[in-house]
Amino acid sequence: MKAIVNGKLITPGPNGDFRVELDKVVIFEDRILEIINKAEFDTRDRGSFEEVYYAQGQYVSPGFINLHIHGCVGSDTMDCREMGLRRMAVFQASTGVTSMLPTTMTYDMPKVNAALNLVRQATSYRDGARILGANMEGPFISESHKGAQKASHIRKADFDLIKEYSDVIKLITIAPEELPAGSDFISKCRAAGIRVSLGHTAADYDCAINAINTQGVTHITHLFNAMTGLHHRNPGVVGAAFDSDAFCELITDNIHVSPGAQRIVHKVKGKERTVLITDSMRACGLGDGESELGGQKVFVKGQRAVLEDGTIAGSVLTMDKAIYNYAQNIHIPVWQAVECATRTPARAIGMENDLGSIEVGKMADITVFDENVHITITFCAGKEIFLE
Repeated sequence: MKAIVNGKLITPGPNGDFRVELDKVVIFEDRILEIINKAEFDTRDRGSFEEVYYAQGQYVSPGFINLHIHGCVGSDTMDCREMGLRRMAVFQASTGVTSMLPTTMTYDMPKVNAALNLVRQATSYRDGARILGANMEGPFISESHKGAQKASHIRKADFDLIKEYSDVIKLITIAPEELPAGSDFISKCRAAGIRVSLGHTAADYDCAINAINTQGVTHITHLFNAMTGLHHRNPGVVGAAFDSDAFCELITDNIHVSPGAQRIVHKVKGKERTVLITDSMRACGLGDGESELGGQKVFVKGQRAVLEDGTIAGSVLTMDKAIYNYAQNIHIPVWQAVECATRTPARAIGMENDLGSIEVGKMADITVFDENVHITITFCAGKEIFLE
């Protein structure tokens, strides 16, 4: 049994909104056992605790959840290497992430299948951030909005191609306009427990809103990027996202989406439907220079990563920085912004009963950080996975 004391606890209040509580102690093993007042903790036998951690006035937060990450520190999901996934998970822990979905790209199906097989095995890893399953981005997308995805591997959606991996795929991106009339692809995904997201799509508003309201799509992949935008005579996919309850991914590196657009999303979707992601590639954590994404050269300078033709290619963003940027851009405290990287993504993939908030009975996924979201310690299922 362990405890964290002397921190500012971020936890749901009576109305469900996240709030900060002082003089609280979190007691945990693999799950949260108790949240008690410091005065009561002081009466407990310290010998019954394996370790007591002192947060020193920092925030004690739910661990972050990264639903969309291709790679970092030189590794990529599509490398299909065990040590690569392990390296990614360990690095993510240092940025406060306790759960993640390694994300595939548009490749030939044998390569995608190999990546999905490895991610399936990786769900048993216990070093670094927990791997919940896979996010499958492509190849069922639109060539006209492929972004940094490789056109030669794009193909029509066919559930038979992925049904063997329905246990590991948690989220899949499609272009709904590319589905044939009467397609049951989305309904089969839903029946298999796979959440369907719209992305890399040329769909108009009517097609997108039908996919959401009628067919059961629940998610939007990196809102604004690689999709039809909002226009007053053609609201596009962005308009459908705003006009629905769909969860919206947002890359808050201030390159993919401007601070002003982030504020608009916050006003329309709120913290309850905004999901912060990194969409990071292997160059994340390595600094400037030449890198690779989906078999294509990528050039990184600062926070910008582009293909040879200048197309924005993924990001080098980390989740701690994503939260800090979002809080700064929409003018809210970091403890409020945290919800978009914890409880909201947990809800987006149907795992809110176990993940996403510090409450008795939930997994002891916890990260501790200061006002600048500088991470000092991270726990996953009660295990210390990062200590500065």
